[in-house]
Amino acid sequence: MKRLIFTTLLVSGLAGVMAPGAFAQQDTVVKDTVVKKKNKYMVRIGGGTLVSKMGDSTETAKKGRFVGGITFTRVDLGFSRLIDNGSFNLSPNNDFLDYKGGKTSTFSFDVLQFGYRFNSNFKVYVAGGFDWTLIRLRKDITIAKNSNEFVYTDQSPIHFSKNRFSSSYVHIPLNFEFRTAENKNGKRFYLVLGPEVSFLLNGKIKQISEERGKEKQYDNYHFQSVRYGGTVRFGYGGLGLFTKYYFNDMFTTAQQAGLKNMSFGVTFGLN
Repeated sequence: MKRLIFTTLLVSGLAGVMAPGAFAQQDTVVKDTVVKKKNKYMVRIGGGTLVSKMGDSTETAKKGRFVGGITFTRVDLGFSRLIDNGSFNLSPNNDFLDYKGGKTSTFSFDVLQFGYRFNSNFKVYVAGGFDWTLIRLRKDITIAKNSNEFVYTDQSPIHFSKNRFSSSYVHIPLNFEFRTAENKNGKRFYLVLGPEVSFLLNGKIKQISEERGKEKQYDNYHFQSVRYGGTVRFGYGGLGLFTKYYFNDMFTTAQQAGLKNMSFGVTFGLN
């Protein structure tokens, strides 16, 4: 995961330096053009999607238009926090999930989007991408696989230099994007917010110890199969801040009722 994050940031940074269209299909950087071909007009929107228009008119495309396609944007990198019935302190039922805050993180990005730009300042779109929550456990425990209940075993005297408990989801956000006009530097302020629904791919435990070396285990670990929440992003140009909050419980077990998840951090690419 560290290598993936490093590679993502490196590629994103180089793209941001080398190309004004970094991270995503830019739907306003390139002006709309109209090419006449046998009584048929091919309108190229922002250097991206092609839309055909029949007729003899040579008018440029209207401001309102559909936009979308394959992209790589809204790369979120930050910290995750567990909220136990409104408190950042874990209850006795969840104390086994005590974690290292500085090493409990989130990472996500979008790979496609489709929506409608009403004007230069407002766009609505549906996106799709991937989301990871990585919890670095403090205790030397192993959470049981294929169990009807959320149980674990204490591995003492074995000490894990890394005991990471994680989940991965496919997420589908519905975003409402508000942005200002471009300033003299060609940049804008962005506010992007909206709900999202996520579908579980898998849960994972990764442990490293001197006695056992590196071990990985996969299971659903009672993570919610469907997760729903909301995201807010605010930024300038291609850099911003984000926060996410998930409304339903993190796990399906009764003992973990009221345990939810939130995250916050930096986001790269706001188109």
